[in-house]
Amino acid sequence: MTAQGLGEGMTTPLGGLRLRDLSGGDLSKAQAIADSHISASSLAGRGEGRPFYAVGGTWRNLAKLHMEQQTYPLHVMHAYEIPTAGLDGFLDAVVKSDPEKLPGIAAVSKSRRALLAFGAVALRSVIRFVKPEKIVLSALGLREGFLYDKLSQEERAKDPLLESALELAILRSRSPQHAREMVDWSRRSFEALGIDETPEEERLRIAACLLADIGWRAHPDYRGKQALSIIAHAAMPAVDHKGRAFLGLTNFYRHEGSLEQQHIPELESLAGDRLLRRAQILASLFRVTYLLTASMPGVLDQFKWLQDPRGGFTLAIPVGLADLVGDRPEGRLQQFAKVVGKALRIEAR
Repeated sequence: MTAQGLGEGMTTPLGGLRLRDLSGGDLSKAQAIADSHISASSLAGRGEGRPFYAVGGTWRNLAKLHMEQQTYPLHVMHAYEIPTAGLDGFLDAVVKSDPEKLPGIAAVSKSRRALLAFGAVALRSVIRFVKPEKIVLSALGLREGFLYDKLSQEERAKDPLLESALELAILRSRSPQHAREMVDWSRRSFEALGIDETPEEERLRIAACLLADIGWRAHPDYRGKQALSIIAHAAMPAVDHKGRAFLGLTNFYRHEGSLEQQHIPELESLAGDRLLRRAQILASLFRVTYLLTASMPGVLDQFKWLQDPRGGFTLAIPVGLADLVGDRPEGRLQQFAKVVGKALRIEAR
């Protein structure tokens, strides 16, 4: 991949089956074959500080084994990242051990186990000569790439994460239109309250808004966990695992009410401090908003944040909705105020 797009391709006989056949099943010969091809390739030495994207069933199953041994909290293969530093020990164990005795081998289908060592051999060569910073797994492959190539330019230009989130909103939310309005409302709220965001954080916020109401059909006691599971494990491309954790936790916090950490420590740790904080901010905004709108479209456009001469900001809602102002909305607004660190009030104007 170059700054201008796809660069020159290359083909090597290093797939699991091909490498096993060429080496006659001898792993030492397989390593020599892999080393000779990768060291002589145009990729040699060009991976420093860059990811290597691994495609194919053998490497996916190798990563599945790694995921199992690491007790990784999110069982989603797409965009799973493995730092190359310290990976040699894992690959050496796969090459030298009886696959049936490897820890976590039950996660790998029996038909794939015999090829794991040959996948490890090829990956060792990639790490040794290309020197990537990390390995990133793809659940997609050549077939998906071929189909993508057949799409129109208009379709290719769409963000696959946002398209997936919108599709879930259409299928599961009370009002997809309200979800779209939430995108604009959250933007206006962030701008008014001085909450900055990077382009990627903006993209994740938009996706979170589209997904915010997909759990409404579940029993109230289980909405948070069910929505979290749906989002975290959905077949959504173009999002890394930190982003998945953020999207799932935002919805979870929205329904659970409590924003305290340690609800799901593994996912919270995966999101990282900054995205975790943003999940709490967005979830607390959702909790105020959905109580006032009940997911009815056409209401949010009338909401405004006004600078309050007493300090902080006032959430001004239409006079026609004045009866909605009460203890519950006020309590949720103060929860939001605590999260963003600002004095907030709500008034009908």
